[in-house]
Amino acid sequence: MEKLFLDNDPKFRDIEENIKYIKERMSEAAVKSGRKPEDITLMAVTKTVEPKYINHAIDCGINLIGENRVQEYLLKKPDLKLDGVKAHLIGTLQSNKVKKIVGQVDMIQSVNSFKLAEEIDKCSENLGISKDVLIEVNIGDEDSKTGLDKSQLDELMSQISELSHIKVKGLMAIPPICDTKSEISTFFHNMFNLFIDIKQKKYDNSDVQILSMGMSSDFYEAIIEGATLIRPGTAIFGTRKK
Repeated sequence: MEKLFLDNDPKFRDIEENIKYIKERMSEAAVKSGRKPEDITLMAVTKTVEPKYINHAIDCGINLIGENRVQEYLLKKPDLKLDGVKAHLIGTLQSNKVKKIVGQVDMIQSVNSFKLAEEIDKCSENLGISKDVLIEVNIGDEDSKTGLDKSQLDELMSQISELSHIKVKGLMAIPPICDTKSEISTFFHNMFNLFIDIKQKKYDNSDVQILSMGMSSDFYEAIIEGATLIRPGTAIFGTRKK
């Protein structure tokens, strides 16, 4: 990785060093889980991050970013250097905002209902495209979190199999806040088992390859338990602005 310190801003150096450290930890965890480092995809979550810092992360080798909010992403997109870089929406998506985002990102990671899937399918058909999505599972059964109840996953997969302009590429989850590494590893392990089960069932309009889980504080444990895509944000860019 080239050293790319700009504007004498210490945050540029921090971003570069943070990415280097995360990649080292990713490699360690991948080997420990019996996989190759290249089997794990690193996403940089860019919620509230200014374009100049996102672009610096891209210069440092990041080729996948994740945004939480539709409007924030659309405002920042013109200032981002996205050639060769993919962007995913990872935050809660309301049906009335689907039209704004479907043609603007490569994947939507937060599908949690058939109503939302139908709207994505309809907007994708209007654009003449097929949209890749992940199903968000509420693995901790938390009332405070969005996501599909795991008991409803089979039904949703069957319903989506009838749609023609949407493809399920895998699952996504945000586990509960846990007091111990072993506790959070249990949630990740349960999510991996769900992922394997769905992958083996081979629904129409699905190609289940991605298990998106693990953020700044727990991506190492997520990889150990089978994550194929991790989503650190503050571990790359530092504490978010409120």
